Amino acid sequence: MLWRVRAGLPNRPGALAELAAACGRAGVNIQTVQVFPEEASVTDELVLQVPQDWTRERLHELLTQAGGESVSAVPVTTAALEDQPTRYVQAVRAIIAQPASFPDVAAHLFDADVTPSANANDVLEMTVGGSATIQIRRDTPFTSTERARAAALADLVGEVLDAQAPPAPHQPGAGDPDFVAQGAVVSALAGGKVAGRAEYTAAEGEAPWPVDLWVDPAWHRRGVGTRLLAEIARAARSAGAEEIVLTAPSDTKAVLPMVLAAGMRGRIRMAGESLTVRIALADLRR
Repeated sequence: MLWRVRAGLPNRPGALAELAAACGRAGVNIQTVQVFPEEASVTDELVLQVPQDWTRERLHELLTQAGGESVSAVPVTTAALEDQPTRYVQAVRAIIAQPASFPDVAAHLFDADVTPSANANDVLEMTVGGSATIQIRRDTPFTSTERARAAALADLVGEVLDAQAPPAPHQPGAGDPDFVAQGAVVSALAGGKVAGRAEYTAAEGEAPWPVDLWVDPAWHRRGVGTRLLAEIARAARSAGAEEIVLTAPSDTKAVLPMVLAAGMRGRIRMAGESLTVRIALADLRR
């Protein structure tokens, strides 16, 4: 049976060797090792092949007696044996192919979750394109090395998505639709037909105002959704909203690029088959 374990060890020569020797004496085989150095200590992540009847408690005891601190252990499959650089490359490819999958892909990559937990867990925040924020959580603290990897991942995804972005809505071209605002609705009209539509619904108290946004498939990747999002955000701000929220199917490809192109700060979260984006409107006051 395979387990992924983490343990803090003193940052001194021989500490990892002592841990490895303890595993050997117990009949536990070390399959992979990752080392995350900190200033005064080192966090070691190991994938261990252990006897079938071993429990989390027995693993915890083994590593603690070998000098490990803050020990955590989770059962894993053979996927945990994949080469780490390869996993990161595959994660980037998956996100570029389906930007809305960023939260789930990142959570899988870092053995984390996208939803809040009742436990006092650690949060890893990634900012894509300077505006879209992705958060993942887990009980085991994220190391500084993992935070650096996450930042590099978000930067790379942001650069690729920016290169693939449709023309910015403030650069009109021939045949661009007209955007007409009427109360809580903004419509994109082209040749007398509706190319897209956005509508907000006022919410009570401090709750975010829901926004429904739709773009005709014939007008995808032409900046229409980005312009609609910007216009409906301004309309909602003028009506008194402090925050808006969009909900879309989890397989929607355009949400993350649209938020990035609009230049607004959004918090993106995936839960089940739904993707939600909460956008603060404070920056729109000016």
